[in-house]
Amino acid sequence: MRLKLQLFYKLFLIILLFSYGLIIAAGIFPAVNLVFPPGGAKRKRDTLKTHWLGIFCAIVNLHVIKEGEYSRQSALLVSNHISWLDIIVIGQYLPASFVAKSDILSWPVIGYLARQGGTIFIHRGNKKHIKTTAEKMLWLLKQNSNIIAFPEGTTTNGDDVLNFHASLFQPAVLTRSPIQPVAIQYLGAAREQAPFVGDDDFIPHLIRMLSLDKIEVRLDFLPVINSSGRDRHSISIEARNRILEKISNDCLAGFPCPMREIL
Repeated sequence: MRLKLQLFYKLFLIILLFSYGLIIAAGIFPAVNLVFPPGGAKRKRDTLKTHWLGIFCAIVNLHVIKEGEYSRQSALLVSNHISWLDIIVIGQYLPASFVAKSDILSWPVIGYLARQGGTIFIHRGNKKHIKTTAEKMLWLLKQNSNIIAFPEGTTTNGDDVLNFHASLFQPAVLTRSPIQPVAIQYLGAAREQAPFVGDDDFIPHLIRMLSLDKIEVRLDFLPVINSSGRDRHSISIEARNRILEKISNDCLAGFPCPMREIL
């Protein structure tokens, strides 16, 4: 009974949070854009986004073991991808625009909030749209904005890091922006429950996450890669290998190990 009451309470808080998000996206963001100059409006929007994500973290009782520091320069941050929770885990720490699959647009409320929050959506297999995505990323980096992307192109159960799509690195190469690999590992009960893979639907998965007493995750901001004079393919391989190496090394501390050897 206690667990059911706890779940219902969390669901109630999530409904309130989504309502708050709609107010921010539909009401406060447009007002901020009218009142403040572009630079000031962006800072206000960024503050509201990280604040909203911070509340989300509190509701799901997210416990993060954070190592390393994120780049103080505008950068392209690239991470292994396990769950939609990854966005909350990373996004609470720094203002950024996410690159995400267009599937998210169909999610209740979240799709609208993601669009209004500046998420860049990728339509897989559409070469013309991939080019548009690259142009948007290029513009944001030129505006000194952070971008967070998941170059595997899909989610995994966290045991491995798939090969990265090098095309996502091209905007950073063109602007000579820093590229920072980020490693995510879910721990404890979340190790099995957090992966959002296959035919999972958002609402049932969200309920499973809310049913957990806490969600433990290790988040490592790894050393920055200098993109100057580099090509996107070599950078994508280095970034992927750094993340995989970090996850492998954490085996020594009792964390999960990837199944493949580092390439």
